[in-house]
Amino acid sequence: MPLTESQPDALAHVYARSLLELAEAAGGRAAVESCVAELEAVLEAARADARFSEFLASRVLPREHRARSLERIFKGRASDLTLRFLLILNGKGRLSHLPAIVAALDAITQEKYGRVEVDVYTAAPVSADELRLIRERLQAVLGKEPIVHPYTDGSMLGGIKFQIGDRLVDGSLATQLRRLRESLGSVGAAAVRAKFDRIIQG
Repeated sequence: MPLTESQPDALAHVYARSLLELAEAAGGRAAVESCVAELEAVLEAARADARFSEFLASRVLPREHRARSLERIFKGRASDLTLRFLLILNGKGRLSHLPAIVAALDAITQEKYGRVEVDVYTAAPVSADELRLIRERLQAVLGKEPIVHPYTDGSMLGGIKFQIGDRLVDGSLATQLRRLRESLGSVGAAAVRAKFDRIIQG
């Protein structure tokens, strides 16, 4: 049975807070963010490779055997703290809980350091200057440092969409057209034309 994505629960928060405290003690914010990035990389590898995902989540594989394999895989490739954390989870039979723990750790880290993760979707790739401008505007609106992840969505006609946590802010052209069609159906074409006329005339 491979790893499954799940929402952070009380147990995930306990492990996440413990790891945050250990990382802070070891090297402050830089160590915390490095640990988060390494664990997210582990999850990305598991999402891309079903066998690796099964290896992490399997209840059949002996923990001692998996511990040796984890050391061979991550020794020298991840920080000692990240490796020790994976070994602790393995020893307690909690590796299958890793997605929820990493989600909890990411949320706690963002809250602690005033950051917010934002997925940005556009119809075409954005330039570095456009991305910088998006980041600056998001910071002004949100009052937090945005960690922006740009994505290209070929189904979009234009415009932009933001995914902030579980909230979607949709400014895409397709959504605007859909809302226009809904307006045509609800208030009538004449009223919509009148509204456009007022906008055009200033």
